[in-house]
Amino acid sequence: MNRLRRPFQIIRADLRAYLLVNVFVYGVFLLGIALGVLFPNLHAARTTSFADGDQGALVDAVIGNGWVFGTVIFLVNVFPTALLLITLPSLVIPFAGLVVFAIKTVDLGLTLAPVDTTAQLTLIPHSLTLLIEFQAYVLVMFGAYLLGRSWLRPTTADALTRRQGYVRGLSRLGWLWLPALVLFVIGAVYEAIEIYFLVPLVLGT
Repeated sequence: MNRLRRPFQIIRADLRAYLLVNVFVYGVFLLGIALGVLFPNLHAARTTSFADGDQGALVDAVIGNGWVFGTVIFLVNVFPTALLLITLPSLVIPFAGLVVFAIKTVDLGLTLAPVDTTAQLTLIPHSLTLLIEFQAYVLVMFGAYLLGRSWLRPTTADALTRRQGYVRGLSRLGWLWLPALVLFVIGAVYEAIEIYFLVPLVLGT
């Protein structure tokens, strides 16, 4: 039961910071969408780059199998994004992961900008995917923030030295990874359902 309660205790202890991380994450995503709507050519260039790049090739390779597609979505969300972009940079430089992920999030907003009817309709079912997956990222980002704060200001983690603060911040980050992984699983399952059933229904295909 402690494993279930501990992440929520960490959130309640710093609820204001958690809410600010939410505002930051969803805010930079909306900024990317706004840029895509205001500059359609930029959106088109980013979409073409995605389709012609490794990510587009990966999607094409797994789209034929729902289970494989969902698994790949989960792995991409966890390893290249949450682990490599958010967590690992934050272990070396305080708050670095927040900056790196913000750049990626603006880019994602550019790609998903509802610039035409198809994009607008697709975004309806996909909005729940974004809500779930971004909330998982929020938890990891919040953990990275707590790590950086306790590292630079050990007293915020009831620590006497920066080394102790780092260890306690790392522990909090680890606890927050648990509910994030659950959300990543839920998000991957829903995204597979969305792609195979909901999007064709919305688009009438």
